[in-house]
Amino acid sequence: MRTANQTRKTKETDVTVELCLDGGSVEISTGIGFFDHMLTAFAVHGGFGLKIKTIGDLEVDCHHTIEDTGIVLGKAFAQALGDKSGIARFGSFYVPMDEALAFAAVDVSGRPFLVFQADFPEERVGGYDTCMTEEFFRALSTNAGITLHLRSEYGKNSHHIAEALYKAAAHALRLACTPSGSGVLSTKGSL
Repeated sequence: MRTANQTRKTKETDVTVELCLDGGSVEISTGIGFFDHMLTAFAVHGGFGLKIKTIGDLEVDCHHTIEDTGIVLGKAFAQALGDKSGIARFGSFYVPMDEALAFAAVDVSGRPFLVFQADFPEERVGGYDTCMTEEFFRALSTNAGITLHLRSEYGKNSHHIAEALYKAAAHALRLACTPSGSGVLSTKGSL
């Protein structure tokens, strides 16, 4: 089954994630409205069933909440993908969001790596620090064991740039996780 349940509790955050790669309900609550919006878009555009409940030290700032959510979501992807057999493995996608355009490419390889290229004109969107976009995807890719390249081609509105990146990553990951019916897609025979 392509599902996972992961939790992580520290002195800074308490995160619970339920993930189904093949769809389901979406319920997101992190205490950061814009981040909830991005995670909801990520789940819907990825076709993932996703429930996330994060309680974080928002009195400090949004950093721990966003990064730790990425850690736990990444671990959930790693669990749900198992040995990574029977999936397409690779996926890439462009997403336009009004004046912004984003690109994502994914390799579900077991080798975590993030390449992130995006500039945000505004430092914040609501209670969300735009610099945390890179931190979220670094935590996700590292803990999921995926190679992820994300690039903002252009854009003028930080909301649009961030949303295009989340949606592009979701579509690319959806394609990479698509069942292929074969074994592990590797000349080595394993990842």
